[in-house]
Amino acid sequence: MTTRRGLLTAAALLAASPAMAQEVVEKKVFEAGDFRTRGGASIPNTRIGYQTMGTLNAAGDNAVLICHFFSGNSHAFGRLQPGGPAGYWDAIIGPGKAIDTERYFVVSADTLVNVNVPDANTVTTGPASINPDTGRPWGMSFPVIAMRDFVEVQKRLLDSLGVKRLALVAGPSNGGLQSIEWAAAYPDFVQRAMPVIAADIDAWMQGWLDVWESPIRLDPNWREGDYYGQGREPPLRGLAEAWKVVTLQAVDRAFTGQFDRKLPEGQDPARRIGDRFAIEKWLDDRAMARAKTTDANSFLYMVRANQLFLNDYPGVQAALEGAARRWLVIPAPNDRVFVSDGTKQFIELLRKAGKQVEAAEVTGPMGHLNGVVGMAPVADRIRAFLAE
Repeated sequence: MTTRRGLLTAAALLAASPAMAQEVVEKKVFEAGDFRTRGGASIPNTRIGYQTMGTLNAAGDNAVLICHFFSGNSHAFGRLQPGGPAGYWDAIIGPGKAIDTERYFVVSADTLVNVNVPDANTVTTGPASINPDTGRPWGMSFPVIAMRDFVEVQKRLLDSLGVKRLALVAGPSNGGLQSIEWAAAYPDFVQRAMPVIAADIDAWMQGWLDVWESPIRLDPNWREGDYYGQGREPPLRGLAEAWKVVTLQAVDRAFTGQFDRKLPEGQDPARRIGDRFAIEKWLDDRAMARAKTTDANSFLYMVRANQLFLNDYPGVQAALEGAARRWLVIPAPNDRVFVSDGTKQFIELLRKAGKQVEAAEVTGPMGHLNGVVGMAPVADRIRAFLAE
């Protein structure tokens, strides 16, 4: 995830305009209590983190829910501290922006089994959490989580906040999938859905998700998920290789062109088989840095949640038949994760189901990640969609 860091000091921020001061948001914790999964298992003491901006109206119907991508968390907008980095969709969420927090009450929440367990700004329940029956981390005994389980915990959160209807549910990638799941599960609760860089999880995509996670299972330090004990090393190498696959698939060839025919200092792959090309070193460094801030078991559980997208329905068409009516679908034409033909097919399925569908595109050299870091150019389309 790419973020930008604010230049204001804490003192300068306090002296800034009310609109600027409002950009600082508080990370909160929702205690969801005992939760029964779609698979029938019970999870005690379920918790997720969330943040809000704006004010809920008396009718409770001006709420917007933002769902995060695979490796993200609730930090979609604002800053968690003065001068800190802005949320990934800060370009379109805030006072006077496309999703205007002077009009809408915007909520963004961490998912269950969030991969960012080591991050203090992430609150989640998953395999790294303590099982109260054993006093030890759940590991792979944690119940299987489906995409619909993300939605059901978020629904509890929204109910606790007094939300009666969502004016919009939106998000990129995994967040877009959650948006679709929301629209199918609660069509009367969701007025509009805006999945970004997301479509169906078909067998081809399920297979890619298996490729993503395979290096973790092959790392001997994984120990079938039992690596949390004292003196045991986490499967960092396998997790880094997993992030390497995700990272390369998430960017476009145009982005990687900067590494063409370049070699790190002291490296000569034409002479020594162990030496690296610049693209390899970039992937190695980026993936290992990400591995050190995430949890391998949570990665596996997040993969399975994606593979169980719309699992309550016999197929995507059946799910969409009863879904919410109004849609804005935003793909990236150079997306290597949710490829163009799959997105076009998804839009046609929506239209076949009789939905009111608009489409816009996010473009740029970042491929799939255009839907995370490149949303500013489609701000007017989003604003118009909300005004209809």
